[in-house]
Amino acid sequence: MPSRVYLDWNATTPLRAEARTAMLAAWELIGNPSSVHAEGREARRLVEEARATLAAAVGALSRNVVFTSAGTEANALALSPGLRGASGGPVERLLVSAVEHASVLSGGRFPADKVSQIPVTRAGVIDLDRLKALLGDGPPALVSIMAANNETGAIQPIAEAAGIVHGAGGLLHVDAIQALGKIPFDIKTVDADLATFSAHKIGGPKGVGALVLAEGITGLEPVLRGGGQELSRRAGTENVAGIAGFGAAVRAGLQTLPEDAERMATLRSSLENGIRGIAGAMVFADDVERLPNTTLFTAPGLKAETAVIGFDLEGVAVSSGSACSSGKVQPSHVLAAMGYDATAAQGAVRLSLGWSTEPDDINRALEAWRKLGNTLLRALATKHGLNGSKRVLSAEKHRNTRPSL
Repeated sequence: MPSRVYLDWNATTPLRAEARTAMLAAWELIGNPSSVHAEGREARRLVEEARATLAAAVGALSRNVVFTSAGTEANALALSPGLRGASGGPVERLLVSAVEHASVLSGGRFPADKVSQIPVTRAGVIDLDRLKALLGDGPPALVSIMAANNETGAIQPIAEAAGIVHGAGGLLHVDAIQALGKIPFDIKTVDADLATFSAHKIGGPKGVGALVLAEGITGLEPVLRGGGQELSRRAGTENVAGIAGFGAAVRAGLQTLPEDAERMATLRSSLENGIRGIAGAMVFADDVERLPNTTLFTAPGLKAETAVIGFDLEGVAVSSGSACSSGKVQPSHVLAAMGYDATAAQGAVRLSLGWSTEPDDINRALEAWRKLGNTLLRALATKHGLNGSKRVLSAEKHRNTRPSL
């Protein structure tokens, strides 16, 4: 049997060799990183080295990095009423883009009546005019916009949004979990006030995340209270091995980011050209800047659950979008926010590439889609009769045909 092809890197990545090595070494340590003896200091050293690595990678100061159990916890910690910048009053409400991850759409610790959504365009990019209007209609706000969408890969205009938010006396939180290691991200360059990250999206272990603050941000209230860990911002003994693996993954990932991104973009182009040539498929958000590794597509009559299973039976791991719904294949809230109807939202399939993806992996995925597409065409032909069959089959002759969804 041929080896399986893994094309679900946006859900999670394989553990990098560098991260595994760092974690194995950390597991050999005895000390608690809060202890003052030699064993404790050695554990503390690993934590602080990882903290410095992540801080340097995203343009922050080490003291402003808070390690958490995951990206979800980091988002919950960031979405806190009462945050304030170096000047201005505390934020009293929360604005989130309509395509955010569920951990942001939930609103963190803001009351439900203090949370509003910012619409996006048909391409899944935040509507900056609506952002301006929403900011002008109330007290200071914390605005949360992801750097790049986990389903479509669409990259958001973070720097432009930051200027609007700060001009209205607000603060900007950026969920940069999908961006780190795929595109350059610097908290100072985009002028964000808070940013969140997750280790397992860049080749680190699952169960480690981080919140990074810009200098001068105060008013952060911990979610977990107890000891004084993480400068009293997140209680609980640090996951030393996980944090060490996070730091090692960041170092390794950023060293090869330019060439990895270029190679993934080339492979994605081949993938999408092949996808469009079968069963009248279309790719979402392909007219805006996207992550170099992400493709979200559909075709007339396609059901995501059937497609994911079909790919899996052919030895190719793909997904229907976010992997944070207990394995359930659900209609995409991202596509709904972009204005697509339920049929499109229920038929979207995501393929996401990574640093070890090879051309043969793309060929295997296209062969799997070819089989699925032919099955889909036959089913539609049977359903609609001969005339319907001719209409459906004609879609295969036109690579750039976009169905009306």
